Amino acid sequence: MEEVSNEMQARVEVRNPWLAILPLMLGAFVGMFSETALNIALPQLMKALAVGQSSIQWLVTGYMLVIGIVLPLSSLLTKWFTTKQLVISGLAFFIIGSLISGFGVSFSMVLVGRMIQGVGTGIILPLMFTVAMLVFPPNKLGSVNGILALVIAFFSVENVNQITKPKIDFLSIILSIIGFSGLIAGTSFASHAGWLSIQVLGCLIVGILALVFYVRRQLKLNVPILNMKVFKHYNFTLGAGLVMIDFGIILSAMYLLPQYLQNGLLVAVALTGIIMLPGGLVNALVSAVAGRMYDNFGAKWPTRIGFLIAFVGAFLLSIVTTSSPIWYVILAHIILMIGTPLAMSPAQTSALNSLKGIESADGSAILNTVQQIVGALATALATSFLTLGRNSVGGAEAFRFTNGVHYGMYFMIALTVVGFIIALFVKDDGDYSK
Repeated sequence: MEEVSNEMQARVEVRNPWLAILPLMLGAFVGMFSETALNIALPQLMKALAVGQSSIQWLVTGYMLVIGIVLPLSSLLTKWFTTKQLVISGLAFFIIGSLISGFGVSFSMVLVGRMIQGVGTGIILPLMFTVAMLVFPPNKLGSVNGILALVIAFFSVENVNQITKPKIDFLSIILSIIGFSGLIAGTSFASHAGWLSIQVLGCLIVGILALVFYVRRQLKLNVPILNMKVFKHYNFTLGAGLVMIDFGIILSAMYLLPQYLQNGLLVAVALTGIIMLPGGLVNALVSAVAGRMYDNFGAKWPTRIGFLIAFVGAFLLSIVTTSSPIWYVILAHIILMIGTPLAMSPAQTSALNSLKGIESADGSAILNTVQQIVGALATALATSFLTLGRNSVGGAEAFRFTNGVHYGMYFMIALTVVGFIIALFVKDDGDYSK
């Protein structure tokens, strides 16, 4: 333990760093797992809650929207509340939201529970990285439920942040809520109201205007909620763009594929999880390897190769039918899950390595925030394309749904192409002198 501690040179000494980080690791794991695990159950939830495709996707987009709104406030919260207060509050929010959703008998009740869960995840996720950097390097820990994590938090978490209680810029908070909500609401409503409807255009215009004012305000504030000045760094801007696109591909696939398996191939829910498992395992394995590849090869080639491989996976999924063999779907998913993490880790590392000092924390906060917002937008757009393709043909429901999945996969293919083009402009550190 001493060797690890000496390597990191912990800035804050605590009695037991492992116990201090354990509730945060478990809480973050449960929160991120909940972000995509629900996708497998969406077709069944549509039937149980008697809602359509455009409504059920709010269980996913609403959750990520709330996370995206809360994440930028993490730096402010750590200056107003102690570490233990934040950890316990975050886990409590998640557990309360889980109970509300679990016992929910209506769509609105389940949605409220999901959004409360999002508050908890939005508090815990950035706090995990902050505490880990201060007290100990994070390591892989076994999975356990949120309630156990809450119990541990009462006894093990120590306070590592300093309470300064700076002035809260409520206008920035309001603008971010209106901006992000407007964008995601407009995109979500498009699946049933149409892109040219007043409802959709109104939400999008309000959201865009609010975000414009939000960004301008952050650039003028002495202590902004999100430091937008980090985008002056070339590699951070490109890396952030690649991370956003890559995350959009991943979330779209995680949303579309389980529904295709159940509604297109008529696969049972339990078997859906098994079919998705190999791709998930490959994703985790490649992520670990890709993180090390940056040290040897930089970000240029891993990101380019990653998006090319992702293109192949998305293309294979775009030509599935109602009679495609299971092995084909698994293979296409594995290929996609090789490409996306291969591009993700180097892009993220390149973006953060281009920043120094306090800007590194600012960049991390921005990346965490945009991932959630882009994930919500990508899910909403995938739903819109799914609905468009589903309504463009006649025939059996399985055939119509599969055609809708094709449209969603075309959207993913477009993202891989855009990602590859942007990756062509990525420069490694040594390239600036050439």
